[in-house]
Amino acid sequence: MLAPPEPQQPLWKRLAWMAGIWLASVTLLGIVAMIIRFWLKA
Repeated sequence: MLAPPEPQQPLWKRLAWMAGIWLASVTLLGIVAMIIRFWLKA
């Protein structure tokens, strides 16, 4: 069965996680795009 719901984290903590994950994904996509760009130019 499902575990009992844990108390929700404070809003700032959830927003910080969302912002951190978004920033990490945008950074990773930028790095991949740069690698592809250099690879196609070579």
